[in-house]
Amino acid sequence: MTAPIRFLAGITTTGTPHLGNYVGAIRPSVQASRDPGAQNFYFLADYHALIKCDEPARIQRSTLEIAACWLAAGLDPEQVFFYRQSDIPEITELTWLLTCVTGKGLLNRAHAYKASVDKNTAAGNDHDADVTAGLFMYPVLMGADILLFNGRKIPVGRDQIQHIEMARDMAQSFNHLYGEHFVLPEAFVSDSVAMLPGLDGRKMSKSYDNVIALFAPPEQMRRQIAGIVTDSRAPGEPKPVEGSALFQIYEAFATPEETRQMRKAYADGIAWGDAKQLLFERIDREIAPLRGRHDALIGDPAQLEQILRAGADKARAIATPFMARLRHAVGLRNLGAPSGSSVKQKSAKAALPSFKQYREADGLHYFKLIDAAGRLLAQSKGFQSPQEAGQTISQLKQGGLGGMPDALQPGPGVAPAELESAMAALAAAWMAC
Repeated sequence: MTAPIRFLAGITTTGTPHLGNYVGAIRPSVQASRDPGAQNFYFLADYHALIKCDEPARIQRSTLEIAACWLAAGLDPEQVFFYRQSDIPEITELTWLLTCVTGKGLLNRAHAYKASVDKNTAAGNDHDADVTAGLFMYPVLMGADILLFNGRKIPVGRDQIQHIEMARDMAQSFNHLYGEHFVLPEAFVSDSVAMLPGLDGRKMSKSYDNVIALFAPPEQMRRQIAGIVTDSRAPGEPKPVEGSALFQIYEAFATPEETRQMRKAYADGIAWGDAKQLLFERIDREIAPLRGRHDALIGDPAQLEQILRAGADKARAIATPFMARLRHAVGLRNLGAPSGSSVKQKSAKAALPSFKQYREADGLHYFKLIDAAGRLLAQSKGFQSPQEAGQTISQLKQGGLGGMPDALQPGPGVAPAELESAMAALAAAWMAC
């Protein structure tokens, strides 16, 4: 019987949810939760909040508001795993295990860390000024969120794809050392709503203070929409949809036919005020039916606490035994238990060649096959996505070079027969798992 695909998503508890959260994470996650062929894990990322917020009351209030938003949007806690990150102690324990197999060089390339370094460098400061270990280690905590539950499909914006790739790298490193424990996660991006623009055209973000609150009272939402930056084109003058934040937000809520009509209205020279009114009406038509449920939940924090506690209990029924297996795999064991066979297994595993997946400056994704000593055995061609590269690796592990003879080119000094032997050993090990 095929195991269900697991979706996993979370929102950091540092503010009031906005439309970008809704169309980029909440709405697609609720839709995915109704797929009978999937298991769905949704969490409130309050540990992540500590990286950038030192206001306890704000984190508590944000946790309340975000939980209410997910449930008001239609998430059924009986059908999914809905929990608070800090209620799952196995997440922090796994973070340490992953820390021990994650190269510092990988973390040096994280976008958030590099942005802080670039900012400090431009200002003439020490490049690590005001950079906490929490910010630097953020990708490892995110990797633990995903890998503890072996999340397969991770709904993210394009700016978060790198973190999924890093989680894959961590999983591969751990699997190579200790056996096949983790599924390699894949980013799940909807191109039309992956990154919603805010009032000023940049990504809608609390950091930029350019958001439209999700469940704001209608008049407040109308005022926020009226503040969307537009150009100086007058009524009657055709307006381009390319680069228009107003149009992109409208498209994220509208049907294809409604989008076509708005596109025509732009071409016909619709006044910006009229376009903003149409946007307000379209958003309110979707959000208004959810607002009453949201307000009722906000008024009953005890009910939300009960729902989150129950969700944590359900999630830990998976996390606790899995963490016990991981502890055993790395050697954190009962001293009275036999260990000889495990040592032999680990030695055999370490002797096998392994795949390393990475991205080059040309934007393409590659992988290489190296032996236990680090020698390059083979190199792949470039792939457009990490998923393509990962799928090819999986096929090679299962079938060796027989099914894909042109997938790899031997490394310098590597004879074809040596490469075939290495791949056959990998395939045999996969069959034995």
